[in-house]
Amino acid sequence: MVIRPASAADVAAIDGLLRASFPAPAEADLVRELCIAGDMVLTLVADDEETGALAGAVVFSRMDVTVGGQAVAAVALAPVAVAEPYRHQGIADALIHAAHERLEAAGVVLSFVLGDPAFYGRFGYDPAVARNFDSPYAGDYFMALPLQGGLVPCGVREAARHAPAFSRLGAA
Repeated sequence: MVIRPASAADVAAIDGLLRASFPAPAEADLVRELCIAGDMVLTLVADDEETGALAGAVVFSRMDVTVGGQAVAAVALAPVAVAEPYRHQGIADALIHAAHERLEAAGVVLSFVLGDPAFYGRFGYDPAVARNFDSPYAGDYFMALPLQGGLVPCGVREAARHAPAFSRLGAA
C-alpha cells in the first residue's frame, strides 16, 4: 500500500468508496459538503500498489476550538473508510497514523472524533480530553487526541465547533 495525499483525480473514487462502505450516503455527502465549503484540512488515500485501486481514505476537516479564550488549531476526523477487499489488513490504522503525523507536523493541537471508543481509543482518542468542551456532540462518543506530544492546552475548555457541513448532515 502507498499512502499519499488525495488529489482532484481521486474525488470520484473516494465518493464511490464512501458510498460502498456505509449503509447510507451521509459520509459521502459530508465529504462533498466539506470540499465545497473549503473546510477539508487533510485527506489521505491508500492505493494498492499492484492494481492501482483505491483501498482506503481518511478525511480531516477544520474545527473552531477555543481554550481559555484562545483559538486552538484543531481538526475533526470523519470519515475513515476501507474498501471491502482490503479490510482487516491495518489500512485504516496506517491511514490514521500517517494523518496524525502530518497534522502534528503542521501544528494542529487537537484532533476530535465522534465514534466508537473501542475503535478510536486505540489511536489515543479519549472522551476525557473532549469533556467540558461546548459541543452538540458532547458525550462518551465525542473524543479528542492531543497531537503536540500529548500536551493538552491549559485553560477553560470552551467551544469545539465542527464545520457547518456536520450540522447540515444532522438535519438531513
